[in-house]
Amino acid sequence: MKAGIGTSFEEVDPAFTNLIFPLADVIEVIPDTLAIKQGKYPVIPEATLQHLAEMSEKATIIIHGVGLSIGSYHGWNDHYFRLLDQILAVVPIAWHSEHLGFINVDGQFVGTMLALPRTREALDLIAERTRQIRERYPLTFLLENIVNVLPDPPAEMTEAAFLNSLAYESGCELLLDIYNLECNAHNQNYAISDFLDELDLSLVREIHVAGGTERAGLMLDIHSRRTRDMTRTLLPEILLRSPNVSALIYEVMPQAVPTLGHQAWADELHFLRSVTAQHES
Repeated sequence: MKAGIGTSFEEVDPAFTNLIFPLADVIEVIPDTLAIKQGKYPVIPEATLQHLAEMSEKATIIIHGVGLSIGSYHGWNDHYFRLLDQILAVVPIAWHSEHLGFINVDGQFVGTMLALPRTREALDLIAERTRQIRERYPLTFLLENIVNVLPDPPAEMTEAAFLNSLAYESGCELLLDIYNLECNAHNQNYAISDFLDELDLSLVREIHVAGGTERAGLMLDIHSRRTRDMTRTLLPEILLRSPNVSALIYEVMPQAVPTLGHQAWADELHFLRSVTAQHES
């Protein structure tokens, strides 16, 4: 399967339209970042929806959620579904995805994305919610491995085993973020090779690469830099072992673009194109 090259959506900047968009087969849209407050609920402006619809004529559009908080015990964020519904009513979407974690506790935002306990109880909860999402939306749905910034509590299964079981039991597929994997290997002191050997890589539909920062000895999920050498080494190996990958996405936070620069951003997409060319040869 040929993997498309993609990147994060930047709404307004002409440099994105002129330099980045022509290099991308796939554009990843985060609904939460497009929303504005209007009345009781957040909405996505009509002009933004029209812009995405126009872009869909030249590139594949995919959705990547941040605000659903699928792992919150008390329940997920219904406002996110309202945003997703607005996009789906106007824009053709190839598939959608969400982070496998939670950002709300008892309805209160905790300030960052937190990883789930890898227990049977948590697995059952997320599997059921995933099945509900798949019934609600007739689209392929992916869940992404996230960075765990807290000490890892006692668990009933490894991270890879948890992801495998979740996909098998719910019917979702996986989004493998290589930089997040590197962060966890560093923060939790485990071997990336062990994770990759255990993960069923046939479940991986999408791969993310990014670069971030380190603070107080922790690698953080802040996609604001160019990819690391380790990421560039791991990507070809993982791609070779993952037969069903449809997209390679370079992620960058909009707030980081002024520092990163659009040319560096474009260079990352050229790198991804070179990896897929080697993979196909």
